[in-house]
Formats: sequence, C-alpha cells, structure tokens
Amino acid sequence: MASPPEDGQSEPGVMSEPAPPECYRHPGRQTYVSCVRCGRPACPDCLRPASVGHQCVDCIREGNQGVRRATGRFPVPAVAGAPVTWALIGINVLIFVVELAHNQLFYDWGLYGGGVASGQWYRMLTTAFIPPTGWLGFVDIAFNMWVLSFVGPAIERVLGPVRYLTVYLVSALGGSALFYLVVQPGVIAGGASGAIFGLFGAWFVLARRLGLDSRQVVMLIVLNLGIGFLAGSYIAWQAHIGGLVAGGLLTAAFAYAPRPNRAVIQVLATLAMIAILIAVVVIRNHQILQTTYGFYQGRLF
Repeated sequence: MASPPEDGQSEPGVMSEPAPPECYRHPGRQTYVSCVRCGRPACPDCLRPASVGHQCVDCIREGNQGVRRATGRFPVPAVAGAPVTWALIGINVLIFVVELAHNQLFYDWGLYGGGVASGQWYRMLTTAFIPPTGWLGFVDIAFNMWVLSFVGPAIERVLGPVRYLTVYLVSALGGSALFYLVVQPGVIAGGASGAIFGLFGAWFVLARRLGLDSRQVVMLIVLNLGIGFLAGSYIAWQAHIGGLVAGGLLTAAFAYAPRPNRAVIQVLATLAMIAILIAVVVIRNHQILQTTYGFYQGRLF
C-alpha cells in the first residue's frame, strides 16, 4: 500500500498547473497579458495601447527615442496653434480699448518726429500698438487685426514663434523709420500697418521659398499700397513701404540662410537690420535738430 505524498509534492500520475506569470516590473502581480514587442508579461498598469495589441512602457520609451521632434521648415520647433499671433491681437485690442478712455495715449505713444528727435525713441515701436483716434482708429484696428489673424498663423507655424515675433517687430520699426525719415516732424501717426505690411513681405518670401503660388499675396500688396496712396494724408503709406521692405528682407535672411551656422547668420541678419534702422533714426534726428537750431538762429541749414 502506497504512502500519501509529502507536502509540496504532486500525487504520482497527476499533472500540476504552472504558476501564473508575473509582471516584469511588479514581481508578485500576476498577469496573463504580455507586450507584443518584447513578449514580457506585464500588468495593465505597465501596458499602453498600440496600433496592434499592447506594448510595455519600456518598449514605448525606447521607440520614442528614435523619433525626431517635429520641426518647422527652416528648421524651428513646430507649434500647435498661433500663440504669438493671438497675443499680438489681444495686446493691440487691449491698448485700443484703453485709448478710447484716454485719448492722450495716442499723443504720448504715437510716432511724433519732434518727440523722437528729443530722445523719445520708444515712439518708434509703441506707435505700432496705438491706432489713431476717432472713426479712423476703428477702421485701422479692425482691418489690421483681421489681416493679422488671416496671415499671421501660417507665417508663425513656418518661422516659429521667436522668428515670427522678430519679423513683426522689425517690420514695425522699419515702417516707423521710413515714415520718420520722409515726413515732416510735426506730423503724428500710429497704427500696426507697418508691421502688417512686413508680414505681407514675409508671406511673399516664404511662398517663393516653398515653391507656392505668390500671386495672391502680390495682388494683396498692390491693392493695399494703392489704397494707401489714394487715401493721401489719412494713411501713412510710408510706413507701409518701410514695413514691407524690412519684413521681406529679414524673412529672406531667415529662409535662405545656408544650413551651416544658420542660427548665427539669422541672428547677425537681425542685428544688422536693427542697426540700419537705428542709423536712419540717428540721421533723421540730426537733420531735425539742425533745422530746429537753424530756425532759432534765423536761418535754415
């Protein structure tokens, strides 16, 4: 007569079931699911849905290391949406609302040649955020912000937020510089048109660089320049041209910079453009101050 089996031993002729597999990351946690990539058993907390089956977190992390980060065209990190564009629109609208309550703001921030010549250089930039007062201000802010919402997001996604904001601000300075250079110092002006035309120039350059149809933007530029000329003193066409040239040239430097040392070339191009605009202001300051001094002496130089 056979003796009973000792503890832990199976009875002869009887098959014992194997122990359930355990999660490779959590010993002691039983699971019947495994990673489709490496085959290791893993609990639900360590698995992620994949295109086929589930993969463990380590396989997913390893796979992501070989994925290149999405970039823009030149190249810059790709961004979702257009945060800079909407921030600029918000700032412009907010300042316009404040201006409605305090009309003096236009005269404090607008581009006034006598003020710039006396040392108020900030007017070269603040003028791009302060539309004129009255009914013309409503037209100006409505049109410029509509155009900004139309062309801004696409340009921002291609150039990236930093380069896009740089083009916008340099275009604003370019528009102010040409207006300041050729208009009588007693005239005051304001509005975002110089920066907006700079985006037109950027749009044209990027369309050519990417091999896209540029006829639409050319027609838009010609149409708006024509309106500026026909409107006479109501619209500062000088700022339109200055912004268009500055924005187009700077964007060309960004888009066509050769790959070796591209970032360095783009920074140097930006600094060079700003230096040129500063030189224009210095020259015009000298002209205005000389004329003013000559006037007080009873003669003009």
